Amino acid sequence: MKNSFNKMSYDELVAKRDELRKSYLQMRMDKVLGHVENPLQVRTTRRQIARLNTIINEYVLGIRKAK
Repeated sequence: MKNSFNKMSYDELVAKRDELRKSYLQMRMDKVLGHVENPLQVRTTRRQIARLNTIINEYVLGIRKAK
């Protein structure tokens, strides 16, 4: 999953980040209510969002170029 983000375009990255943010918020709410099935999924989702933010910021700074 780590390397799959590298092959995505900028627009796909932003859409995926928004999708993961929504699921992360839902997981946090479920965790508070005690209905979480896999508590480690919260951590992996948070890390995926951080990876996406890094790649998106590289596009903004010009480090990565659109292909």
